[in-house]
Amino acid sequence: MVEKSTDELKHEIKTATDMEDYLTKNREYLLKGSLAEHLHMLLSQKNLKRADVIRGSLLGRAYVYRIFAGEKIPSRDKLIALAFGLRLSEEETMKLLKLSGNRELYARDERDALILFALQRHMTIMDANGLLLDHGLSILNTAKE
Repeated sequence: MVEKSTDELKHEIKTATDMEDYLTKNREYLLKGSLAEHLHMLLSQKNLKRADVIRGSLLGRAYVYRIFAGEKIPSRDKLIALAFGLRLSEEETMKLLKLSGNRELYARDERDALILFALQRHMTIMDANGLLLDHGLSILNTAKE
């Protein structure tokens, strides 16, 4: 099955005469579930353990467990750190940000552009933070809350 693009879905909404028909036809393309459910699905899909995510994200163990339990809603930076820990693609990271209600990475924003560059090249969070520092920008905030 080919995934529909957001632009294709927007066009279908614009031309729809019946929203129920649109929802039925496109249910599989709509974001659903909680952030915690989505993270568990990604963990399973990537065949990773939470310990891998903790190491790869530089986030604290207890904090990551609270996010996965649905007890904590992370900031945008911490979600991006999780994306590095989960070894997500650019597209998967954008979906994670959307699902959490955060703004997507924006190529016109210098800091976001550097993060996108790092994600596209499968860099580690340490490499991404080095890139940000090299450009005089703030690193991804992974400090404990």
